[in-house]
Amino acid sequence: MRGATYAVEAAIEETHWWFVGRRRLFRRELTRAGASPESRTLDVGTSTGSNLRLLRDLGYSRVTGLDVSLDAIRFCESKGFGTVRQGSICAIPFPDESFDVVLATDVIEHVDDDGLALAEISRVLAPAGRVLVTVPAFQSLWGLQDEVAHHKRRYRLRPLLDLVRRAGLEPRRVFHFNYLLFAPIWLARGVMRMARVDLRSEAEVNTPALNALLRAIFAVDLWTAPVVRPPFGVSILVLAEKPHVRNRR
Repeated sequence: MRGATYAVEAAIEETHWWFVGRRRLFRRELTRAGASPESRTLDVGTSTGSNLRLLRDLGYSRVTGLDVSLDAIRFCESKGFGTVRQGSICAIPFPDESFDVVLATDVIEHVDDDGLALAEISRVLAPAGRVLVTVPAFQSLWGLQDEVAHHKRRYRLRPLLDLVRRAGLEPRRVFHFNYLLFAPIWLARGVMRMARVDLRSEAEVNTPALNALLRAIFAVDLWTAPVVRPPFGVSILVLAEKPHVRNRR
């Protein structure tokens, strides 16, 4: 991402409806998957520390952060989220089977070879370990945020699951989310594109009242999405497991 975009995110991630809602979602999914505060946990692509904030608040004590950007690392350290190591998701600088839980939330869309990124996650994940992946969905939603964040692509569900399986991971829980705001976001991005709006981040389009409204809508969305399983959404969540490898005789 651009340095200015990191600065915006660092300033708002604690209270912005999107980050608050995602932390609520991730907390629920990690708990449901049986992760515990003692799990060896890697947050790959920390950005400015939203997931590290979540893991700290949940009492996780064996957390490692990884990000390619020195700007992101500095923001994480300035917030007291601990040391974040510099490195790429396509060459994760840790030995095989080093982690029980990996969070890769809105990160694989940033790299040219997303298959390699998922293979690296699989490599450092212990057998029966879990990885939580989220990605932006539907190329028709491409907009300002994709540009400033330097995304390479947005995803459709079936090709994403194929990538996950080719990396040696088995999807256990899959659904679109942020579906209630799909149409408004699609429309807003179209208007911004036609008007050639120039912002450091879409997160700047916010007020306290709007933030409260969107936070409430997003809370309903996240509660219903796993049950309704809508065929569309602004994002996709995949919780996958690394199977045990059985020895052949």
